[in-house]
Parts: sequence; C-alpha cells; structure tokens
Amino acid sequence: METSSKSKILFLCTGNSCRSQMAEGWCRHLLSDRFDCASAGIERHGLNPLAVKVMAEAGIDISAHYSKTTAELGDQEFDFVITVCGHADENCPFFPAKTKVIHHGFDDPPKLAEGAGDEEEALVHYRRVRDEIRAFITLLPKQFR
Repeated sequence: METSSKSKILFLCTGNSCRSQMAEGWCRHLLSDRFDCASAGIERHGLNPLAVKVMAEAGIDISAHYSKTTAELGDQEFDFVITVCGHADENCPFFPAKTKVIHHGFDDPPKLAEGAGDEEEALVHYRRVRDEIRAFITLLPKQFR
C-alpha cells in the first residue's frame, strides 16, 4: 500500500474551539493536495459557533469539526505542529524530535468580541482573524518545502 507523501500538520490552540479550527478548515480547503491537516487543543472547549459562521461566509463548512485534545489524537505523528495562540505555545505538549514546532499566534476572537454590542459587531473580530489565518495558510507551501 502506498503511503502519503503529504506533510502532516497539526494546528494547536488552547481549547480547539476557534483559531485552530479555522486554520484546519483553511488548510483542508486550500492545501489538501499538499498537506494532511488536523487541529487539537490542550483542553477541549467545544466548537465556537461564531467561528463556524464566519468560515461558512467564506465558503468553508467546519460545522462537523469537534473540539479535541492532543491526547485524543493517539499516536499520530506530525511533521509540523503550529501553535496559534500564546498559551498553547507556552504549554505545548511533547512531540517527537522529527516534529517541527512553530508558533504563529493570532488574536483570540472571543476575547476581542467581549465588548461587542451585538453579534454583528462581534463577527467583525472573527472575520479579521479568519482572514489573517487564511493569509498565513496560503504561505505554508513556501515555508515548508
């Protein structure tokens, strides 16, 4: 049986509810021909419905994703682990030496939206971070040759 020549990427965040889920969604949508993409958290916080909403606006359905921890990934090995928040970077679990761990932090949409007057005002923050994550994902092929 042929093994995949694609690099395996794990996007890691604190709760696997928003930023890491968006990164996985973008990676699957834009780069599934080059990378096998997954996401997880140090904890499980549940899938953020506003993250699902803004990704759907961009034509990407992540509604079937679910929040999971690195422990739930079993013995999967990854070529790259990308931490997308400071807490995950500081508390990154151990990965085998062959795994390259990279930090590229993004603002936390739920935290940014805490002072929002309504959902539409909150979504502005989610959309900005969604678009920043997309821009980062499009650069991955150049960074991981």
